[in-house]
Amino acid sequence: MSKIESINEFVIKFANVNGSGSASANQMFAKGVFRSGIPVSPKNIFPSNIQGLPTWFEVRVSEKGYLGRKDGIDIFVAMNPQSYYQDLQELNSGGYFIYDSSWERKFDREDVNVLGIPLVKLCLEFPNLKQRLLFKNLVYVGALSFMLGIDKEIYIKLIEEQFKGKEKLIAPNIRALEIGFEYAKENLEDACDIRVKKSNKTDGLILTSGNDAAGLGSVYGGATVCAWYPITPSTSMAESFTKYCEDLRIDPETGKNNFAIIQAEDELAAVGMAIGANWNGARAFTATSGPGISLMGEFIGLAYFSEVPLVIFNIQRGGPSTGMPTRTQQSDILACAFASHGDTKHVLLFPSDPKECFDFAVEAFDLADQLQTPVFFMSDLDLGMNDWSTPEFEWDDSRIINRGKVLNYEDLENMDTEYGRYNDVDGDGIPYRTYPGTHPSKGAYFNRGTSHDAFARYTEDGKIHAEVLLRLSKKYQTASKILPGPKFNQDKNTSSMGVIYFGSTDVSMQEALDSMTEEGIAIDAMRIRSFPFNLEVWEFIEDHDLLFIVEQNRDGQMRTLIMAEGGIIPDKLVSILCFDGQPITADFISTKIISHLSGKPEAALIGGTS
Repeated sequence: MSKIESINEFVIKFANVNGSGSASANQMFAKGVFRSGIPVSPKNIFPSNIQGLPTWFEVRVSEKGYLGRKDGIDIFVAMNPQSYYQDLQELNSGGYFIYDSSWERKFDREDVNVLGIPLVKLCLEFPNLKQRLLFKNLVYVGALSFMLGIDKEIYIKLIEEQFKGKEKLIAPNIRALEIGFEYAKENLEDACDIRVKKSNKTDGLILTSGNDAAGLGSVYGGATVCAWYPITPSTSMAESFTKYCEDLRIDPETGKNNFAIIQAEDELAAVGMAIGANWNGARAFTATSGPGISLMGEFIGLAYFSEVPLVIFNIQRGGPSTGMPTRTQQSDILACAFASHGDTKHVLLFPSDPKECFDFAVEAFDLADQLQTPVFFMSDLDLGMNDWSTPEFEWDDSRIINRGKVLNYEDLENMDTEYGRYNDVDGDGIPYRTYPGTHPSKGAYFNRGTSHDAFARYTEDGKIHAEVLLRLSKKYQTASKILPGPKFNQDKNTSSMGVIYFGSTDVSMQEALDSMTEEGIAIDAMRIRSFPFNLEVWEFIEDHDLLFIVEQNRDGQMRTLIMAEGGIIPDKLVSILCFDGQPITADFISTKIISHLSGKPEAALIGGTS
């Protein structure tokens, strides 16, 4: 029987039952590898019901730093008999299939190594039935610790950290870990040739999720109000903000909260509250996903036309309608770029990893204030809910919050002319605003969603209305100059071909580029980080004869946006599309591009499974 041999480069997948408490143990396994110095990329693949259905947890381990999802599994920890057949088919030849042998089973693949561990029987020493069900997860973590050569003390330390304040739970959890470790030591010493060898490749890295990073970034960005309605996969972002506020936004003298968290009755109410808080001078946001964006449409239009700052965190998921709530997509691009009815156009930010989630969350509030408009933070379920190995966050204590064009009491007191709330004084499309109560007699205006002139007065004059719309479009020219610019994979163009991508696709794209380089394919790459697109984006497009647009949706929404904004001919832009709800893989990207270049364009135009 052949065995996969590898050190610090493998994919392990856990198959469990939703609601069995396995996610915590699986996450602990990933953290143990990370603390051994090897970057990891965990993916929690779970159903949208509460419990009972199959759930999977996938961890890519890569000392090389390749952290995009990869097809083919090297080790399968199969704890759910319902999915045994499916799980077995995913296993690479020579891989390892670990299962609970408390009940013997026969498996129909002779090219894999089947390793049984009697988990249920090993847990019989625990008197409580619930404990037995939970502890068997730690038993297989202990077994993996021995089989892969991971220092057991790392996991003991993780258990102590996890149950700090609940000391009674520490000893039995450690006992469960040691049961698995000892069983593997006695029965599976040479069963697996995949090893984890201590390294230093995680120096300067942390393991965290995009939602957690965005929650912390919002605190550092000056946000004090979160109005939200629970929806997967954005809920943990609002919860993270709450957690950090409870730690960092408590007045040390009075003990009172310097923040407000409001769970609204629905998404429309949530965004309305956020708009009201922003109009009053607070920095406020709402967190949601695609269905919430659909409900918020009318209020988004109000914020756009009345020019009230607003930050919306859209953690995208599978659609349409309810779609696949616990799967990832990049399918809200057009919905957010042109959200609401009439002539609207919005600012979008596309973070690629948790560090950018932190940085862009901070930036989003400055941009919303500077531009006096809604700013959409476009993350997705994969980036938002899964942990990523990411560079440590940095903060400059000298950084000053940019509130944009806000007039204070002295400004109004010394003003010789009538204040015009929507008067474009500087020619950049952005007027000056005031906070309510700034001055007893100057600077007041009626904040309305109906047509208005430069002085916020209601009007039915179509010419004046058209002038306002033209000024708003000028604001977006200004926005393109101050938004985060694109990132390139080289200092200058080296090929007539290019690839454009954005968001969480970044990790797989980097691996795909390396793979194509090894095959002699020269291709330039640009990662878009914001919309409206700045000059560098258009220059990249102009400098290349053929461009592949990689995105995780069915309709090629980024491609559509590029064509609509720049008048680019369709034949120049080839879509690479993945929309099966799983994170796109490097193999999928490179295979589609190579297929197109080899004369099979339909292979690149039609995607769906990775």
